[in-house]
Amino acid sequence: MGVLQRFEQRLENAVSGAFARVFQSAVQPVEIAAALQRELDSGAQILSRDRVLVPNDFTVELAETDYERLAPYGGTLSGELSELVHEHVAEQHYTLAGPLKMEFVHQPDLTTGRFRIRSRASAAVTPAAGVRMTDTAVAKAPLVLEVNGVRHPVEPPGVVIGRGTEAQLRINDPGVSRRHAQVRLTVEGAGVRVAIEDLGSTNGIVVDGRRVSHAVLSDGSRIQLGNTLIVVRNPHARPGPPVGPTGPVGPAGAPPGPMPSSGPFPPAGPPPQAGPQGGRW
Repeated sequence: MGVLQRFEQRLENAVSGAFARVFQSAVQPVEIAAALQRELDSGAQILSRDRVLVPNDFTVELAETDYERLAPYGGTLSGELSELVHEHVAEQHYTLAGPLKMEFVHQPDLTTGRFRIRSRASAAVTPAAGVRMTDTAVAKAPLVLEVNGVRHPVEPPGVVIGRGTEAQLRINDPGVSRRHAQVRLTVEGAGVRVAIEDLGSTNGIVVDGRRVSHAVLSDGSRIQLGNTLIVVRNPHARPGPPVGPTGPVGPAGAPPGPMPSSGPFPPAGPPPQAGPQGGRW
């Protein structure tokens, strides 16, 4: 019996006949299950001869009518779909990028019976020991590293990032080495100079699309370690001019200039405010 057949059988055993009637004119669970399998296969990345990394964070987007019909059965359906993902991963000898996450959201542009699946590799992240993760700590910190949507405050002299226990900021990403890179902070007057250095990692570091062994960072710098994206944030940065593809937008008719030079972060200002979040299961 295949993975999809086992999924259907478990689902039939888990819920009453009312559940089947809900789907007579809506999206079918087996369609979502098959789409999840395709998403795993299409998102597979070969790390080595024996390791193939696949996404672990899935969002199932539904029409509002389907979302409302599914809501009472969301826990059961999420559990069965998660088990299906684990079975497919085991059968194909894949490696999940981190702990499996699955959520359902409603999207106004979808009609009844239509759905989308979005996936990403989202590694589990363990903050450095003793670091407070409160909004106050983030607002006061000279530097914030944003990993998978979570803001990690960093104080001088910096932080070692890696997968092993010897790292301070731990990222459970198979593409991240045990001691992958170090972010260094140096106080310079009213600001802080920020740089990153590769600690001899297997897969290296990429900063703003360029593979480097070390680099000076600025507010908004994007660091790629393995399959994990880290965004550098200055919680005290004041709003600047709009940024175009290659730099700040100048006067009308003028070509865009270079990006601002990397250097000390600006002095303190009001911290940015987070926007509202939509509803989710």
